Amino acid sequence: MTNTIDVKTLGKVAVLLGGSSAERDISLMSGNGVLAALQSQGVDAHAFDPSEQELGELKKQGFARCFIALHGRHGEDGTVQGALELLGIPYTGSGVMASSIAMDKVMTKRVWIAEGLPTPKYVRLAPEEQDAPRVAAVPGTLGLPLIVKPPREGSSIGVTKVSTGAEMAAAVTLSAKYDPDVLCEEFIDGEEVTCPVFGNGPSARALPVIRIAAPEGAYDYQNKYFTDVVKYHCPSGLPADEEAEIQRIVVAAYRTLGCRGWGRADLMIRKSDRKPFLLEINTSPGMTSHSLVPMSAKASGISYEQLCVQLIASASLDSQA
Repeated sequence: MTNTIDVKTLGKVAVLLGGSSAERDISLMSGNGVLAALQSQGVDAHAFDPSEQELGELKKQGFARCFIALHGRHGEDGTVQGALELLGIPYTGSGVMASSIAMDKVMTKRVWIAEGLPTPKYVRLAPEEQDAPRVAAVPGTLGLPLIVKPPREGSSIGVTKVSTGAEMAAAVTLSAKYDPDVLCEEFIDGEEVTCPVFGNGPSARALPVIRIAAPEGAYDYQNKYFTDVVKYHCPSGLPADEEAEIQRIVVAAYRTLGCRGWGRADLMIRKSDRKPFLLEINTSPGMTSHSLVPMSAKASGISYEQLCVQLIASASLDSQA
């Protein structure tokens, strides 16, 4: 990432924020942070909420590029990316295919497993597979405890840690409120870490790993964004060989999905043997005051403002990538 960017060459920039997903509130926090940072660096940046204006207005209003600070559906699932491709307006982050695959944790797992990358075992329950006998059978396949979550949501929305078989039905019902499919996943007992990646193809590189220490392992929506009880360690304090292996796996996971621009992978390190397991990859990571990509960037000498400018400067289209 280079620091010598002439902001005048960036043109008029739209920061896409808000949107219509369950993560709207987080997107507004991310987007307003990015907007203020870009404006402080002299970028001609403006807020644009796709839930309030048609995307076609971007073209009419003369925007040259977009910083996607949308989270969740219609933001990081390939739909906005596809619209911007049709409009011919370069945008930050991954293209249509990588965004849509990464948004779906089941599809992501299928790709990673096919490529030999480590991810927890799982059972997908389609809507017609959520009857009581099949739901009750899941712990026999994955063991207990296990995790139940909607495969196309983020920010820990709709997630339950199931400790007994009796809790399965309620966990599946909650998850199904957010997504017709339900993802049941093997629970990895250990430490949670996250690692950002920047760049494209062979030049993609990982930033410092962040180790997450949540009270009682409760790294949930509330603790992620609205409290200060979670401790983030960056430098991670992990042995150098462990950190290097995590960074290697994360870059491989990012490249396997065809990601570009930037992203952040979440992993668990199993306590029993220190093996890392990929949970998911975020193609439009949070940029709030609690967010992890800015924290890791800062540890590698990149300020929040520099980070935002470098990301908008990297905006591109699938046809250019």
